[in-house]
Amino acid sequence: MYQYKGLEDTIAAIATPAGQGGIGIIRISGKEAIAIADTVLCFRGSKTLLNCKSHTVHHGWVNSLDEVLVTLMRAPKSYTAEDVVEINCHGGMTVLRAVLQAILNAGARLALPGEFTKRAFLNGRMDLAQAEAVIDIIHAKTENFLRQSQHQLKGELSIQLNQSRDELIKLYTMVEALINFPEDGIDAQGREQILNRISTQEMVVAKLLESSESGRILKEGIRIVLCGKPNVGKSSLLNALLKEQRAIVTDIAGTTRDVLEESAQIRGIPISLVDTAGLLEPRDLIEEEAVKRSHLYIKSADLVLLVLDHSRPLEEKDLLLLEQLKAARVLVAINKMDLEEKLDSAVPKKIFGSQHVIKVSALEVPSIQELEIKIVDLICKDKNLDTDGILISNVRHIKALEAAGENLSNAVRLMNENTSLEFISEEIKAAVNQLDAITGRNIDEDLLDRIFSEFCIGK
Repeated sequence: MYQYKGLEDTIAAIATPAGQGGIGIIRISGKEAIAIADTVLCFRGSKTLLNCKSHTVHHGWVNSLDEVLVTLMRAPKSYTAEDVVEINCHGGMTVLRAVLQAILNAGARLALPGEFTKRAFLNGRMDLAQAEAVIDIIHAKTENFLRQSQHQLKGELSIQLNQSRDELIKLYTMVEALINFPEDGIDAQGREQILNRISTQEMVVAKLLESSESGRILKEGIRIVLCGKPNVGKSSLLNALLKEQRAIVTDIAGTTRDVLEESAQIRGIPISLVDTAGLLEPRDLIEEEAVKRSHLYIKSADLVLLVLDHSRPLEEKDLLLLEQLKAARVLVAINKMDLEEKLDSAVPKKIFGSQHVIKVSALEVPSIQELEIKIVDLICKDKNLDTDGILISNVRHIKALEAAGENLSNAVRLMNENTSLEFISEEIKAAVNQLDAITGRNIDEDLLDRIFSEFCIGK
């Protein structure tokens, strides 16, 4: 399928993260993997890996460097579909590097980033969509996205795409036959059948694209920016949502003088929480810069959590702030509800709607739980976060599906306009190429290199 230099090489790399640990693994893959491993390994008696069965584990030594356990996996039943040897060493980086160097001296070369997974793709062990799921699993921030990535690794997205591809190939073949044998002709009913089948695939692509916003939320999370006047309890709410004391909390107005950004999970969704400096008249250059940053973060937020003080009546500055945020996606948190009520909540409800206003206390766990539910409801409104279904989260996949959808939409329009079948055929073919780009049947070599360069060395 692809001709790549170096595919015949035997490669090796440390497959576990840098740093100290109980165990570190060095992976070797390629035609000479077993022979190279035998060069550096010693076992009791006259045993060699060459004479051992596949998928077995053996105790031995790497020269005088370390005592190890060795796992042997013969082609094609391995991660790369090549002969693979994994050497389990003690986990210090010094010993791992020494063992790796011995393997490189014996004839292997250092693997490039993602080269093991690239070989799995090139050897037909998985398609490109499945290969990309590997890096999603490594980088998953939540169990929900991990589960979704595992579905993609199993090939569930690929199955859906291949079903659509097969149907479009049949349509393309049918239309091409009608073009090449015009004497057979096509009546109105025949055109209607082709139109309906193209429309069906257009809807399949559209449905996949509909899931992309949910997929993005699960993969990248959302940014919530807490803003408000000084001393309304923004930092207290941040600490409550993080469930740890990260922001300094005092009764002194203006304690937060810079932006503080922390990560958390709320109901299985990765969240970036940003505590901004109080939106006040700056007292010095530091606060002036902090307020500027606060406004920038507010503009880029997925959700603005506007914090008001339940125990203080609305002032002119509050009303100005409410007016400034009318165009933003806002949840108003009226904080300190454990204190006497002096704030008129009807005002923010009139501006943003009652569903965008909630009374909370940063000191009460049930209140924070209600706030979390409200946040998720606003974020996920009209979105399906079912991790047992197919969710599109990869930007490359989204662009390819958008292009395929446009091709199919064009084909539908051209069919309705009774345009010559040659033009419909080209649109169907282009849609097939876009689906093939996702699974890797049709992809530029340079783009493939860029995809796998994002992987870590050893994967």
